[in-house]
Amino acid sequence: MPVVRVVHWREAEAVQLLDTCRKAGFDVEYIPGDGSAIVRGIRAVPPDAIVIDLSYRPSHSREVAVYLRKTKATRPIPIVFVGGEASKVARTRELLPDAAYCEVDTVAAIVRKLTKSAPKRDPVIPLGMMERSRGKSAAEKLGIANGGTVAVIEPPRDFPELLGVVPESVEFQGDDAPITLWFVHDRENLLASLRQMRTTAGRSKLWLLWRKGASGDALTQNVLRETTRQVGLVDYKICAVDSRWSAMLFARAKA
Repeated sequence: MPVVRVVHWREAEAVQLLDTCRKAGFDVEYIPGDGSAIVRGIRAVPPDAIVIDLSYRPSHSREVAVYLRKTKATRPIPIVFVGGEASKVARTRELLPDAAYCEVDTVAAIVRKLTKSAPKRDPVIPLGMMERSRGKSAAEKLGIANGGTVAVIEPPRDFPELLGVVPESVEFQGDDAPITLWFVHDRENLLASLRQMRTTAGRSKLWLLWRKGASGDALTQNVLRETTRQVGLVDYKICAVDSRWSAMLFARAKA
């Protein structure tokens, strides 16, 4: 009986996928949590196949798969992606061309086929997130394009140098823009701004930027993720702006 680990970011919506795998006779494992918890579980007890939903938080799903392929112990495990928008599937195929892609109604047959065949000796090892963004300017990473308007909230003094070269005709302002760069300097600052951040995320792409190892109560991506979740914000992209600042892109969680 194949042991299958299902990765889905919404437990309530994972029911159909889980039921399909169980009805096929698989020993299904599902552990809710963030990407780190999922990866630790898979590394601790490697399954025969990994089934990953692409319909919600596809970038998170993609990065979990990339990490598993880059790790020697989990590299040979077959990966099957289920569902997802065409553009998200295409983006994932670029990174993981030898993974399987299907819909829920065909996932059982594909998993059964993959777990019966010998594992690939040389699966494609994709570039990690930081490697893929190497060579891009800070503005490119943050989606700042020529002629765009960007809101900047509580920037550091060296903000102009931080972004480096920006596209022509970009306008920076205090609020109400398609892209918002919100600099978070400490936990107190984060907690005081949460409600306004939620409002901003309803009308703008909200990037939260924090300085790496800034203080004794240093902000980290996990601190930002857990704290913003209190007001219904979820992250779906992360990047290194430069050697000092990191950024995470947030949106309102779907009801």
